[in-house]
Amino acid sequence: MTPQLLLIGYGAIAGEVKRAAVETGLFSIGAVLVRPERHEAVQRDLDVPVIGDLADLQFRPALAAECASHEAVRAYGPVLLRRGIDVVVTSIGALSDDALHEELHSAARQGGAQLVLPAGAIPGVDAISAARFGGLEKVSYTSRKPPGAWKGTPAEQVADLDNLREAVVHYTGSARAAARDYPKNANVAATVALAGLGFDLTEVRMIADPDVSENIHEISVSGGFGTMELSIKGRPLPSNPKTSSLAAYSAIRAIVNKLGPVAV
Repeated sequence: MTPQLLLIGYGAIAGEVKRAAVETGLFSIGAVLVRPERHEAVQRDLDVPVIGDLADLQFRPALAAECASHEAVRAYGPVLLRRGIDVVVTSIGALSDDALHEELHSAARQGGAQLVLPAGAIPGVDAISAARFGGLEKVSYTSRKPPGAWKGTPAEQVADLDNLREAVVHYTGSARAAARDYPKNANVAATVALAGLGFDLTEVRMIADPDVSENIHEISVSGGFGTMELSIKGRPLPSNPKTSSLAAYSAIRAIVNKLGPVAV
């Protein structure tokens, strides 16, 4: 029987997950959980049950995939983990809240479940994580995106995004503050932090650049293992310029790895 997935949220990444379910046949969407006020609109677009509360869930998912927001991680992550249901989290910046991070860990231990954090839009997360065991000295991350990708964020207070003529560094600071202030843009920073030195010691820069059309992620790591420089020019999802397409594909990979007999 095809494993059934509970999909939390129905935005750009969730849409890609649903497409992959149909195209691969490796899993199916058993239900989509959205905020009650979105229930009617989302149900019109889908041929699977749409629910507004976990109490309405009519089956036990093989896996839950959060593709919504920090608030969704907080509301549903601990509950599902305590029930013994593995949860893939794409809003990784939510874990910058230490209390929530510990609650998720505790819930996973209680339920014998696993919190799964996809690599997201960047390469090399496995190498950064491995390098910790040899001692990390410095980890920095730079995010360079077109001005439009920063709309609706604090970047609007620093630069005129509609009329930008040259690149502007609109944020410099820790991964923790970045995850807090840029919840839709800083999931990569959070992933790098969790893989490496943590939220407070990971240095982050964010740049609005009118001369680029892609989301560019650059990571610099040094430590006992040596040095590592990683860079990727990721195309954003057409439906959401804030999200790199690779972030959606990484979520799909995490789901397939968790549900399949072999993980790569």
